[in-house]
Amino acid sequence: MKMESKILGILGGGQLGRMSAMAAARLGISTHIYCPEEDCPASQVAARTFTGAYEDKKKLKAFADSVDVISYEFENIPIETVRYLQQHKPVYPDDRLLEVSQHRGKEKKFLNDIGIPTVQWAVAQSAKELQKIISDMGCSEFILKTARFGYDGKGQVSCRSGEDAVEKWKSLNSNEVIAEEKTDFACEVSVIIARDKLGQTAIYGPSLNEHRNGILAKSTVPVPIPGHTAAAARKMAEHLAGAVDLIGVLGLEMFVMRDGRILANEIAPRTHNSGHWTIDACTVSQFEQHVRTVCGMTVAPPGRHSDAVMVNLIGNDAKKLAPWLEMKFACLHLYGKHEIREGRKMGHVTLLKPKTAGEIENN
Repeated sequence: MKMESKILGILGGGQLGRMSAMAAARLGISTHIYCPEEDCPASQVAARTFTGAYEDKKKLKAFADSVDVISYEFENIPIETVRYLQQHKPVYPDDRLLEVSQHRGKEKKFLNDIGIPTVQWAVAQSAKELQKIISDMGCSEFILKTARFGYDGKGQVSCRSGEDAVEKWKSLNSNEVIAEEKTDFACEVSVIIARDKLGQTAIYGPSLNEHRNGILAKSTVPVPIPGHTAAAARKMAEHLAGAVDLIGVLGLEMFVMRDGRILANEIAPRTHNSGHWTIDACTVSQFEQHVRTVCGMTVAPPGRHSDAVMVNLIGNDAKKLAPWLEMKFACLHLYGKHEIREGRKMGHVTLLKPKTAGEIENN
């Protein structure tokens, strides 16, 4: 009897695609990567790579014809690409969630419309409109962000009330900017949720996230917040996943305020950097859940068997590997990127503190 095997197509060739391909291989699932760049991190571990522009319909069609189902590993895939591919093969998560997550204003509005609170925000389409928003909102400090494409601290600047909003507008080089109230939050956390076609979910976290120069530097699980606050964060992510009818994995970044309230910050319609610890600290990682859910399998209990601290290796951190290689309970992951650049994520290390058998948790 021949065992049935699926082929998973992944749009994007970065480290998230790489780790998804590695998880797929454990399940006997081959992966085909579609990426504009040659020798991308994911292509080094995938069965096949298609190199082409995201607008090249001929190459996209060949890619779709070679796989059974398609997903993506980052949210800046052109929405037209996903809609074209959906004409040929199922794509998960679908274009609706991707479109919401690609525009910060649409994302905030969607969250608010389904009852998930955020900081005060407004979208400006001119420097004059931005000046009025800053005046009307009545906050002392703001974060100004491009409505699209910013990540890892890129495409955003701080602005205090009274500063020259026109200059800030110019510095972002965008025709649409979102102004968000800058809050004095206690900490930032994230929850990752996987949801299958039956509506069953598996939840990871919350994890405590610490940033350096706008880039995630460290994630810690468990997070030192009250149990009821952690439960509320998980419930918020579950509500979001149900509202978008998620098939796949998403990450929800949140602020925990000093009074205990939780405000949603951003949606990631994919596996998330703050969940890399799940590879080593859980029996089923976020990447395996991603493969399971988009390929039609059910979610599995995460089975967290260790507390964990995940440390990103950013830029020249990748030159200082010796201590990690010698450290007990340190799990090193390098992404196969050949060029070290400032601010570039080159890999990560997960530091484990194993739990006893009776302490194993499912988040």
